Amino acid sequence: MKSRTITYLQTYRSILRLGLPILIGQLGTIVVGFADNIMVGHYSTEALASASFVNNLFNCGIFACLGFTYGITPIVASLFSRNMNEEIGSTMRTALKLNVAFSLAVTLIMGLFYLNVERMGQPEELIPVIKPYFLIYLAGVVPVSVFNVFAQWSYAINNTRMPMWIILGANALNIIGNYMLIYGKWGMPELGLTGAGISTLTARLLSAGLIMGAFMWRKKYAAYASAFLHGKMMRGMKGKLNRTSWPVSVQMALESGSFTFAAIVAGWLGTVELASFQIIVIVGMLGFCLYYSVGAATSVLVANACGLDDRAGMRRIAYGGYHVTLFIGTLSSLAFVFGGKYLISVFTDDTAVLGMTMSLIFPLVLYQLGDATQINFANALRGTSNVMPMLWIAFVSYVIIGSPATYLLALPAGMGVTGIILSFSVSLFFAGGCFAYFFFRSTGEDKSRKGRGTVSGQRDDVSMGCEL
Repeated sequence: MKSRTITYLQTYRSILRLGLPILIGQLGTIVVGFADNIMVGHYSTEALASASFVNNLFNCGIFACLGFTYGITPIVASLFSRNMNEEIGSTMRTALKLNVAFSLAVTLIMGLFYLNVERMGQPEELIPVIKPYFLIYLAGVVPVSVFNVFAQWSYAINNTRMPMWIILGANALNIIGNYMLIYGKWGMPELGLTGAGISTLTARLLSAGLIMGAFMWRKKYAAYASAFLHGKMMRGMKGKLNRTSWPVSVQMALESGSFTFAAIVAGWLGTVELASFQIIVIVGMLGFCLYYSVGAATSVLVANACGLDDRAGMRRIAYGGYHVTLFIGTLSSLAFVFGGKYLISVFTDDTAVLGMTMSLIFPLVLYQLGDATQINFANALRGTSNVMPMLWIAFVSYVIIGSPATYLLALPAGMGVTGIILSFSVSLFFAGGCFAYFFFRSTGEDKSRKGRGTVSGQRDDVSMGCEL
């Protein structure tokens, strides 16, 4: 028992060592999200409601791009555990091409939404505010994807600090830009929500340029950069990346899509309801970003153990990540309960919005445990590269169960925006249970890995990553 306790303590330390820089970077993102919504909310309720609609609509595409980059992590982490530096560089070249193509496709799809924004049932007075902000946001999709391609590489080689510093620097620039451009300070024009969009786009372009520059020109990454530029393409890598990327991308797109649908339904209810929904979602992101940081570290460590075929270690890491995530979830829930009033009041002075948002604290706390569970075990499953079950889990959880629950609780049941937030618990708890089941089923029996080399010193290029 003592030995097991020591082993878990070591696991917690490993998770926190990798996860803490990600967590700090995510906290920086939260601060920017808070600052964006505080500045926009105090500018006008219409601007806050418009930001809610556009941000939640784009979340589906942005999370799809983010999920597509997640296919890189288990492959690179497995290669890293075997010191295969040249293969990592070649993998990154293929990964960048695939992800840029994917993000361009997402940009095209979101462009079609822009052409039909007047037909989506939003309050008419918001359309002139929504449209310019929408176009600026559209220009940032590819830079977000490029940054995350190299962020996943950095996480996979156990360097979580570099993306953290880039995120923090870009976020600081974003806040300053918001102050200048939303309100027209320091000689800049007063642009309102459009100014917030310009500031965010600038920060995203800077982030992508900095992390790609570090990959290409820092001496410690010279082996990766050389193979990226001149190395041979690895046999089967394009297919491998597609197999590990598409299921995670679809899973995250469907999950965020359920939130997008919820934002549209909130818009049907009215401007005050949409503004309240936006505030409670951005407050809830405090929990999500903290869980994500632990989940990302868990995924990397599971992939490292997978590369060594250590199934017991994979299960221990998943349990350890869940313990840490539940602890953080408890702290964030207490913060929402006891500090929710103060968090909400910084976003708006509108008494109607304040009162409605306060009534959403309990539904917010309720879905935190489900969110923590699904994030932990989705990332643990991602670390195994056995990601195909994510497709049907996401479809059932968010399309078959989640979105109908949102509509039924909000409108036919007459619960309004409270019903929308309550519906999140239904889909998140179901998804979390399914992810956990498939992770433990994947790691519970010893099987020969497909494509694994059988002769000492030989490797099959297709078997990059761990498929159990």
